[in-house]
Amino acid sequence: MDMPAPDAAIMARKAEVVARLQSVLPDGAVIHDPQETRAYECDGLVAYKCPPMAAVLPASTDEVSAVLKVCHEMGVPVVPRGSGTSLAGGALPTADSVILGVARLNAVLETDYDNRVIRVQSGRTNLSVSGTVEEQGFFYAPDPSSQLACAIAGNIAMNSGGAHCLKYGVTTNNLLGVTMVLMDGTVVEVGGAHLDAPGLDLLGVICGSEGQLGVVTEATLRILAKPEGARPVLIGFDSDEVAGACVSDIIKAGVLPVAIEFMDRPCIRATDDFSGAGYPDCEALLIVEVEGSEAEIAEQLGVITGIARQHNPVELRESGSDEESARIWLGRKAAFGAMGQINDYMCLDGTIPVSALPLVLRRIGELSKEYGLDVANVFHAGDGNMHPLILYDANKDGDLQTCEALGEEILKLCVEVGGCLTGEHGVGIEKRELMRVQYSDDDLEAQMSVKDVFDPAWLLNPAKVFPLTSSSARRDAA
Repeated sequence: MDMPAPDAAIMARKAEVVARLQSVLPDGAVIHDPQETRAYECDGLVAYKCPPMAAVLPASTDEVSAVLKVCHEMGVPVVPRGSGTSLAGGALPTADSVILGVARLNAVLETDYDNRVIRVQSGRTNLSVSGTVEEQGFFYAPDPSSQLACAIAGNIAMNSGGAHCLKYGVTTNNLLGVTMVLMDGTVVEVGGAHLDAPGLDLLGVICGSEGQLGVVTEATLRILAKPEGARPVLIGFDSDEVAGACVSDIIKAGVLPVAIEFMDRPCIRATDDFSGAGYPDCEALLIVEVEGSEAEIAEQLGVITGIARQHNPVELRESGSDEESARIWLGRKAAFGAMGQINDYMCLDGTIPVSALPLVLRRIGELSKEYGLDVANVFHAGDGNMHPLILYDANKDGDLQTCEALGEEILKLCVEVGGCLTGEHGVGIEKRELMRVQYSDDDLEAQMSVKDVFDPAWLLNPAKVFPLTSSSARRDAA
């Protein structure tokens, strides 16, 4: 009897997997038509695409558990997916994998204002968490630029931050507990509605693990009382380096703004044309926001503007109303969309010591000229979380490869000055081969040993984070 052709074998395998998944999920929760699965072929890193075998949309922890049990028994890789806003390929499927989307896990399960916590399903969007509690005078602090769309699940996977992370921290500083399903379908509870859970701090391992250890279905989050007031100041400079030096001096002065955001000329022009924010004609722009009582705001802004004047700003604009504050932030919030209107780009994510900002900005400019591709800079300057946007032409042969090579040099630079490869976007596929730049073989072995414990067969989010030869060998040996 002849063996079936490879295509026939693949189709038979897919039919078997789909049938098993359909047996444990409601109608409509399994997507397998090739035209429909194309919606899941990439995330925000659109330069790389691969349709999955199928996608599933469970609506409860029990349904997630049932899906993972099936995939574990059948040896099918699973790629967890929040809203697909990852910029590092964190939700990129493999052809033999099933996408597990959490979009239907979007309920608010509990709010406890006395203890300042909220428990939500992990598919709920970041901004809607604050929207749930704002009438009671509370908010959820982490605020990624994609907060209108990004899911709490993805925020936990990548340890996302945002403009206000300088004062309030990133996701790990605001996450109290999770319900997580392991690859074999086991449901575990980690942490809870309190600041210090007993036992090992496994939340510190789970947050930022990029879907490698389990699928988070519920999250208990810290909510905070809204500040009495907040006010930004806009500061323009005639060079990137001077703006970087101003940021360093503000931090050294001991002032703790709620946010310090940076944009350079290419980004300023694009965002201003896109949003009509009315930004000044300058080489670099800082948005510095402080909060508190009127007296506290005045004192902090006095120190900040005093430092800024020492660097001879071309414009210093302090907000005098809510409308002016919204206008100052308008362009920054629209930056990534504005840049996408004018060019293909790859958004990097490296973190450096604040004191190294002037050096790194100068070197990025030099590398940009060396590789022949423009770089626009927009980032969270207060904590050194860089987001260089490398502009390239996706339709020009070799441009993507040049972009990738330039990106590697910028990320290596971040490590060389004492920083790290990622701040909030994760490693995904984008930086997995650069992990050896930051970590020794022993370091990587220790990290992979943790994954061995949670996912011995290496089926969760395959081909991510760790160098491909290492992760493939681990999976083959399982």
